[in-house]
Amino acid sequence: MTIKWVKVDPLVLNGEPFCYGTRLTVRQLLELRRGGYDLTRLLADHPELRRVGVAAAYRYAADHRQSYAAFFEPDGSLAGPGLSDEEASGLPERLRVAGITVARDSALAGLPDAPAVTIPSPPYAVHAGSLPAATAKPHSGTGKHGHKGKGRKG
Repeated sequence: MTIKWVKVDPLVLNGEPFCYGTRLTVRQLLELRRGGYDLTRLLADHPELRRVGVAAAYRYAADHRQSYAAFFEPDGSLAGPGLSDEEASGLPERLRVAGITVARDSALAGLPDAPAVTIPSPPYAVHAGSLPAATAKPHSGTGKHGHKGKGRKG
């Protein structure tokens, strides 16, 4: 029997893709990874997870990048620690992807150093001094129905 490690069911978790045998969504796993969780910590905090299921969730995110764009670095890797080479050993080849399931640093060990890349500031970056002054109307103290609230005298 082949297990599909990432499931999508419109009746479960509002259709959000989740890991087989758990109530953890792919998005939640990516948030944990971005927050610094490595495989050891993930499995300690969520013993229902399996190494292959975590790797499949990371691969699912890579295959559905448009839905998980916020979790990808400018170089195309997933944010946060991936699996080490040792943790990834024994996984199916399709799940061992540098920068996605396997930590990029681990996957690039022994290769010559790449030149440093300078990433320019995005065009939407705003410096605090360049913001216009607020133009909000003063608040009258009453709600949208003209009164100050339940039980208030006034």
